[in-house]
Amino acid sequence: MEGILISSSPLRFNPLTSSQRITKKRIQTTVCGGYYYRGGRVVDENMVILRKRIHERKMVERNYEPPSHWMQWEKRFYCTYDANICAALSLLQSFLMNSRPSVAFGTMLLLFVSVPVSSAFFAFRILDIVFWLLDSAHVG
Repeated sequence: MEGILISSSPLRFNPLTSSQRITKKRIQTTVCGGYYYRGGRVVDENMVILRKRIHERKMVERNYEPPSHWMQWEKRFYCTYDANICAALSLLQSFLMNSRPSVAFGTMLLLFVSVPVSSAFFAFRILDIVFWLLDSAHVG
């Protein structure tokens, strides 16, 4: 799509103040499809929509059939997967937007701290079981 360049610059000849030189910084904005493009903001805001459209296009190309190497439960959820993800994220978004910022930051902090701690606990427990098995095999 071809963009139109709009350049706001002072007039080169101003009959009222012809002896004064006006120097202003030029601001360039590209208009693409009715949207103003300044530093990728429009593209970033609509990236989710772009990904969704690409996914929908791939589904149409495959006639809404999941790939053959997927498991049976994955094939059942294939058509409603996008709607389920959007619903879950909209619930999370509405919770975070309707709460105080300290509650939102506290929730995020709790999530970011609890996942590594529980993973480390699980890894150490598995390591203990492995050592116990090696110890019992060595003694017997």
